[in-house]
Amino acid sequence: MENKFQNKIGIVILAAGSSSRLGRPKQLLQYKETTLLNNTILEASKVQNSFVVVVTGANSESVLKELNSAEITTCFNLDWETGMSSSIVKGLNEILLLNPDCEQCIFAVCDQPFVTTSIFENLINEYVKTGKAIVASAYSKTLGTPVLFHKKYFPELLELKGQEGAKKLIKKYAEDTASIIFEKGNIDIDTEEDYDELIC
Repeated sequence: MENKFQNKIGIVILAAGSSSRLGRPKQLLQYKETTLLNNTILEASKVQNSFVVVVTGANSESVLKELNSAEITTCFNLDWETGMSSSIVKGLNEILLLNPDCEQCIFAVCDQPFVTTSIFENLINEYVKTGKAIVASAYSKTLGTPVLFHKKYFPELLELKGQEGAKKLIKKYAEDTASIIFEKGNIDIDTEEDYDELIC
């Protein structure tokens, strides 16, 4: 039986955090007639030849209730309190469970409101064009999410611990990293002030 995920790029949306600085689940903030998380899912789901995995953790029940896409796979990160790395590991393991032959995986967060389908597509196109095994988004003089990794880095991603994010590998393998411009990629929602500015 053919695996429907075969030859597809995995996209992991990290949505397990507790939004401690915000004081309420950022995943569920109203944005563009939906929620911040659903907006990210919507943009990721439009990427051709891809499949989406959402990693939940804190407030998982209320987050799952609000998801409005049947096309995605969700998984629960029991260790979400230990930091983002546990969600990267959980999401990537889920991707490999669905498609053991997955060649590339993109990691995104749920609180970058200006992420678009074209950002994801630009990562893939840059990967094809440059042959670099890591392609990150560039904003505010840094490289970050969404970020694409070729499978050669999957073993190291699966070994991340605690607060270590994908940035550790981007720095370590700078010579194997390409980037795309993500205007407004620096805008994420951590506080009520951030949210107020977004919806004003």
